[in-house]
Amino acid sequence: MAAPETLQRGTSATVIARHLRSEIEAGRYRHEEQLPSTRALAEEWNTSVATIARAMQQLGEQGLVVTRDRSSRLVNYPDQHRRDHGAPTVLVVGGYAGSGKTEFGRILARATGWPMLDKDSTTRPVVEAALAKLGESPNDREGEVYLNVVRPAEYEALRETMIENVQCGNSVIMTAPFIRELGDAAWCQRLTAELDALGAVAHAVWVRCDIESMRTYLTRRGAARDASKLANWADYVSKLELGYKPEMPHTIVQNSLSSAPLTAQAQQLLGSLGVEARR
Repeated sequence: MAAPETLQRGTSATVIARHLRSEIEAGRYRHEEQLPSTRALAEEWNTSVATIARAMQQLGEQGLVVTRDRSSRLVNYPDQHRRDHGAPTVLVVGGYAGSGKTEFGRILARATGWPMLDKDSTTRPVVEAALAKLGESPNDREGEVYLNVVRPAEYEALRETMIENVQCGNSVIMTAPFIRELGDAAWCQRLTAELDALGAVAHAVWVRCDIESMRTYLTRRGAARDASKLANWADYVSKLELGYKPEMPHTIVQNSLSSAPLTAQAQQLLGSLGVEARR
């Protein structure tokens, strides 16, 4: 983690300690994580190992760093949010276009107060600009340019935003189709391991609805990105796996027109996860 470029050689131990404290409190360095070595920090800050040692001594006196030996120091900052409210939870809400995943995410967000990261709301303006710049329709979500160039970056931006929230101790609701991701056991394992390392837990939600309900929802929302699906409906639905299940611990939510209200299903999901809804 680079020191600010404006800092010159001779930066005081107090300034360095203050900066490192801010990074610890912001979650850049996590509880029980090993800090870089004294020599590495000295190079990073363009200062002497003696100055770094004094900065470490100050952080030790503040209870933020535990020294095992001169070259091995651990962060000592148990996250207050986790102590009071348990480990952060990440709900990965997926489903086919028109399934109602965004609506379900919004219901969960209102019930919990957790931030909601919806792929379209978070990335759509950038995705549309990128597609136009690449000579494609800004509404294309089926072409090779979108699938192989833009989509990976879009999902990575969503993941990075989620990780930053978790590092701050926040639970997160993340909504996107996640068809490729939740069907990939390796991706699910990597996500679970990454969140576990951050002291968080992951749970997938797959929102289903029948074909006619899906068509009704897509027609009602009238989004330009859905035009090709509706125009080639029979071909589109022939490629859908209606019995799809995520390759990680998950809950199936039914959102056909005849299904139970989403609010009731959200309450049931939160109860099964031990999450108390706001009043």
